[in-house]
Formats: sequence, C-alpha cells, structure tokens
Amino acid sequence: MSNTTEPPAFPSFRTFLWAGILLSLLGWGGLAILVATTLPTLGPRWLFFFLFLSAVSGTMLPVAYFINLRFPTNPPADGGVIIREAVMVGIYGCLLAWLQQGRVLTAPLALILGLGFGIIEFLLRVREISRWKPKEPIDE
Repeated sequence: MSNTTEPPAFPSFRTFLWAGILLSLLGWGGLAILVATTLPTLGPRWLFFFLFLSAVSGTMLPVAYFINLRFPTNPPADGGVIIREAVMVGIYGCLLAWLQQGRVLTAPLALILGLGFGIIEFLLRVREISRWKPKEPIDE
C-alpha cells in the first residue's frame, strides 16, 4: 500500500517529432513555392502568414518539448502546453513579420512584444500549476 501518488507522465517525443516535421515541411515548403511563384497580392499575403505560422510552430515544437523536458514542473507540462508554447512563438513570428511589412517594427517593440508573450505564458503556467491537485491515495 503506497500513500504517494504519481504526477501525470511527460508525453512522448515521437508524437511531437512527427507533428513538427509535418508542420515544418508544409510551412517551409509552401513558403518557398509561394515566394517563388506569386506576386504579393492580398490572397498570397494571407497565405504567407498561414504558412509562416505553420513553419515556425512546427520548427518550435521539438524545441518547446525539450525546454519543458529540461526544466520540469510539478505537474509536468502536457501536450497542450507544449503545443500552445510552439504556437505562441509562431504567432509572435507572424506578428513581427506583419509589423515589418508595415515598416513599424523596431527592436524595442519586438522586445516588448516578446516579453508580453513570455509573461502571458508564465501566468498561464502558474495558473495551471496552482490548480493541480494530486490524486487522493486509495486506502484498501
């Protein structure tokens, strides 16, 4: 009879690897075709942001996995957290590309936006950690 409970297990790397490879190939390959074959009108411009989000998020999936593996929390990050972190980096990249397109991006603005995304992620993780409760031990 054990009175300790195990926190949820850390997800396997294999699922994130294949999802990251698929998203990266779709994004970077689509971007290469898009940039080489189209003019920057309205439709291809929106397609650029979609493909760029896919490419950056897919590239960041394994990185987010290993960051969460290297710096564990209690409870460990689940798959949703890792995907959310990768997508937030992709959104940050798209936001920087959009601001650069309008010629309003500066280094301080990029830093402030990065800090804002970092603070949002930190607060979300603190909320998730504070709401976690271990399972009650089963008395036999």
